[in-house]
Amino acid sequence: MKRFIRIAILIIPSLWILHTLSKNFMVDPTFEKFISRKDLILTNKSLWIVMIRIHILLAIIALFTGPLGVIKRIRIKSIKFHRWNGRLYVLSIILNFIPGVYVSFFATGGWLSTIGFLILNTLWLSTTILGFWYIKRKKVILHSQWIMRSFFLSFANMTIYIIVAITHNALNISYGNAYTISVWLCWILNLLIAEITIKKNILNGKN
Repeated sequence: MKRFIRIAILIIPSLWILHTLSKNFMVDPTFEKFISRKDLILTNKSLWIVMIRIHILLAIIALFTGPLGVIKRIRIKSIKFHRWNGRLYVLSIILNFIPGVYVSFFATGGWLSTIGFLILNTLWLSTTILGFWYIKRKKVILHSQWIMRSFFLSFANMTIYIIVAITHNALNISYGNAYTISVWLCWILNLLIAEITIKKNILNGKN
């Protein structure tokens, strides 16, 4: 079971990275389909495209380095690799804050989606910084717990797609409303899963 979980932690982000790269840089590199669904007119389309590309690429780095950081076997095998991988993970999220905030103001679904994304970006940044702050003070347990929260928030975009597929395609809710619902649920559900995982690790004595 543990081996299956380790494999899933590596494979799922890898598949999502390939999907994201192909979708946004090959299938629709100008984001025409995505832009067509927006309620607001972009004030500067070129700047938005630059920002969304930076946002996506930095998120991909976080998705790539995140799983390598949370798998215990990799961490034990090379603590030096773990530290440099962790620094790259933290840096990618810190650098992603400004692009993430910028694109939030043009989110599909209007101001409700914007607020949801701003909360998500703030939570992602703060949980990551707290994780880094605690390891610098040798508080390994607190570091592990906060990085776990950050790690699950890294999957917010994947959660958005899943919830939109359910609410829009299956439940026939309008795309704008479905997207707004998904923006809020993506960080609420992901943090809930993180807390459950943390509690389980505490009960099993893994922290």
